[in-house]
Amino acid sequence: MTTDIIVPTLGESVTEATVAKWFKAVGDQVEADEPVLELETDKVTLEVNAPAAGTLAEILVPEGEEIAVGGLLGRIGEGAEAPAKPSREPAKEAEKEAKKEAEKAPATTAEKGPATTAEKKTEPAPAEAAEPAKAEAAPAAPAAAAALSPAVRKLVEEHELDPSRIPASGKDGRLTKGDVLAFLEQSPEQPAPQEAAEPAAATPPGGEAAAPAAGEPAQAEAAPPIPTRPAGPREERVRMTRLRKMVAARLKTAQNTAAMLTTFNEVDMTAANALRTRYRDAFEKKHGVRLGIMSIFVKACVVALQEFPAVNAEIDGDDIVYKNYYDIAIAVSSPQGLVVPVLRDADALSFAAVEAKIADYGKRAREGRLTMEELQGGTFTITNGGVFGSLMSTPILNPPQSGILGMHKVQQRPMVMPDGSIEARPMMYLALSYDHRIIDGRDAVSFLVRVKECVEDPQRVLLAA
Repeated sequence: MTTDIIVPTLGESVTEATVAKWFKAVGDQVEADEPVLELETDKVTLEVNAPAAGTLAEILVPEGEEIAVGGLLGRIGEGAEAPAKPSREPAKEAEKEAKKEAEKAPATTAEKGPATTAEKKTEPAPAEAAEPAKAEAAPAAPAAAAALSPAVRKLVEEHELDPSRIPASGKDGRLTKGDVLAFLEQSPEQPAPQEAAEPAAATPPGGEAAAPAAGEPAQAEAAPPIPTRPAGPREERVRMTRLRKMVAARLKTAQNTAAMLTTFNEVDMTAANALRTRYRDAFEKKHGVRLGIMSIFVKACVVALQEFPAVNAEIDGDDIVYKNYYDIAIAVSSPQGLVVPVLRDADALSFAAVEAKIADYGKRAREGRLTMEELQGGTFTITNGGVFGSLMSTPILNPPQSGILGMHKVQQRPMVMPDGSIEARPMMYLALSYDHRIIDGRDAVSFLVRVKECVEDPQRVLLAA
């Protein structure tokens, strides 16, 4: 009797994950609830525990492969005996058979159209020949399909692609979803030649009709090769992690969809620093956490969001959704990349609660232990590039949010005081990036000025909280 290892529910809107690492090999003993593998989603990595004790009998999804929620990852057998190694060998055999059939395909095509085949003999991988291979070498299709994961198979079928033509980068030469997406990006015109090839077959001897058909596949053959230039002696090629790909996609989506604009201001941190110095020891003794500047900025943003609700809203189709709650997302650095956990109902949190939650989020982000629920939602984002030394930047929106505040490095600068004297003051540049479709410039500037006023007079915010 065997027990299935299933992909657990990963959270709202998350439908698939990538197998990042198997902690156990086939034949290894496992205990119930012992971590056996690690999954990587668009936002977090998480461990999957063994549902029962026994021997790891099969690994059905190797490292680097994608799998849908509820999919079968492997099986655990009873006792010390382990069944034969997983069906990787059949998958390899299937790939070999598919390649053999693909090699035979040009010969089959030659019988149907000698004129066009002659033109293509100089080409290493004929595009037109690959299409008839589906029809002529019927056994090859099921064999190749057997080596594909459900997510990859679905994508291949949707776009009517030939898997044998797509360069594979997965383990043991397996095709991944990323390979298919990269192939589609590099050959957007690929479906068109397929449609053009069918009429060519329907016009057997017509020389003039056959010539355009022969020319079109030649165009397709030039496009498919993915630009995987060989790495130089001092280069290393590494595939993007799932999290990095998702961050890239979301940021590009924000750039392409929002009418993004950034306004700047500067804040005098003298009063905030004095407050922290004055209450530092008492605050830490009472609450067990240090009083930092993040809690001051979170509370200042809540005050400003309450006064300018458009900054806390989002666009949904033709509607504007105004949110009467304040879930502040805080950008945190992790080994996998930038993650943005959310402070729920930040308006109801004390300064100590804000500092404690941010410290906890930072620690667990570095350990890769943030949960999916903690990373979802958020009505407004704060990012602090100052911890890395950034003096000024233009942060990109975190969709579907309409505003993000960028904090920066505190630096001593000469400032002209109201009485005309010049003093060195600890100054920080602030940047507010916003969606101009929903937020007018006046409101954006006024919002940032309000944040500045609250930070420069933190006692007022502290008393209000």
